[in-house]
Amino acid sequence: QVQLVESGGGLVQTGGSLRLSCAASGSIFRIYAMAWYRQAPGKERELVASISGGGNTLYADSVKDRFTISRVYANNMLYLQMNSLEPEDTAMYYCAYGPNHEMVRTTPLYWGRGTQVTVSS
Repeated sequence: QVQLVESGGGLVQTGGSLRLSCAASGSIFRIYAMAWYRQAPGKERELVASISGGGNTLYADSVKDRFTISRVYANNMLYLQMNSLEPEDTAMYYCAYGPNHEMVRTTPLYWGRGTQVTVSS
């Protein structure tokens, strides 16, 4: 079992910034991939950004050049730096974990419970 706990969400004005964090614990693979997803009310969950075990990153077009995913392997932490936030970024943000980059982008093994991000116009 792997536990994922997100933090850092909140209310911010358009154009503002937030930094989300995700702490992973439990039976963690030596090498693993992680990702951030989000789900807005009435919409399906969507992949925001992912990072492979080797540090390769991929982003949704809607957040490219505004969001940055990063990780610190030593303490099993995942981050999402979000800049130039827009009302359309309002959603519950979830951390996800998988054994490789392809799986974390399609069928993650574990999910966090989410942290709410609200961007006011």
